Amino acid sequence: MSEKKKDTSIMWKVTSLTLAFAMLIVLCAYVVKYDNVGSGNKSSEPSPASSQADNTQKDALSMWKDNAPLKKQLTEYMSKITDKNSKNFIPVERRIAVFDFDGTLFCETDPVYFDYRLFYYRVTEDPDYKDKASAVEKETAAKIKTMMDTGESAKGLEISHGKGVASAFAGMTIGQFSSYVKMFREKQTPSYNNMKNGEAFYKPMLQVVKYLKDNDFTVYVVSGTDRFIVRGIIEDSELDIPPRQIIGSDETIVADHQGSEDGLTYQYKLEDKVITGGDFIIKNLKMNKVSVIQQEIGVQPVLSFGNSSGDNSMANFVIDDNPYMSAAYMLCCDDLERENGNIKKADSMRKSCEENGWTAISMKDDWKTIYGENVTKK
Repeated sequence: MSEKKKDTSIMWKVTSLTLAFAMLIVLCAYVVKYDNVGSGNKSSEPSPASSQADNTQKDALSMWKDNAPLKKQLTEYMSKITDKNSKNFIPVERRIAVFDFDGTLFCETDPVYFDYRLFYYRVTEDPDYKDKASAVEKETAAKIKTMMDTGESAKGLEISHGKGVASAFAGMTIGQFSSYVKMFREKQTPSYNNMKNGEAFYKPMLQVVKYLKDNDFTVYVVSGTDRFIVRGIIEDSELDIPPRQIIGSDETIVADHQGSEDGLTYQYKLEDKVITGGDFIIKNLKMNKVSVIQQEIGVQPVLSFGNSSGDNSMANFVIDDNPYMSAAYMLCCDDLERENGNIKKADSMRKSCEENGWTAISMKDDWKTIYGENVTKK
């Protein structure tokens, strides 16, 4: 072989080896890059999706102050019960939380409950009904007026109000009842500026509900207020909970052609409509909340949120001998600047929390806002 041909052969071999080595370096870099992604190792530049997830987690409870006990406890709780390798892991089907409504998710003192004011409006102001109201309904309305003025509730008012709601709205279809509640939602609150009746949700608690739902919790409202009134308040509101997960005090439901005939003998007809029957059944407070949870949910929840003695039984039921990691939280109405607070009631609830192992929530100290910055107390 001539010297010229030898030199050309050697040159091609060197070139081929160089190209092969360069390709090997590129391939190794590619493998290392994607192996790091697959193994969970962090690159120097976090991906947009990763940054967004971190920010979402950070902002989940942004309306809560960093030193709020619930914020720390709930985020730690969530990291444990959603980790499949943790002994505290809770399967999705058992991630159930129960919330009281008035005073827990929604304004309770404006200056009294939404459903008390709704009934009072129906009996004393509604031009289509006030002249038809019964003497008993007017007597109950007078007791509610006294409560509005003094803050003191007459003995037995809870039951007489429940009966009054059943009778005052008797004969309405469920849709008509819901529309009436929605009409009242649009009226301005008597105690606050820049807020309608139906907008009085506690915004930090709405964040808690969303946080739970984002972590595969099923959230139930278990209220002492009439079930259909609560559904009317919540429908198309900031609180996205379906009617099937809203439980409350109950009244009879019948067919509009049923009359006095018992439901065991009457057969629903094609031309029938479902209406309110006019009779009060049960006030969903205290032990009744435990009973209805067993009846309608069927399993022991793992988280409870309430604010009054009417929620004590529910809280203890949730944390007592629960096979899963559980907790109960109680709101204390201790904010006198942004809310119609009651220090005596708040102190009593805080004491109950200490005695029963519940976590107290301070509206004053734990929340950055209550109804939003544009809402002020009159």
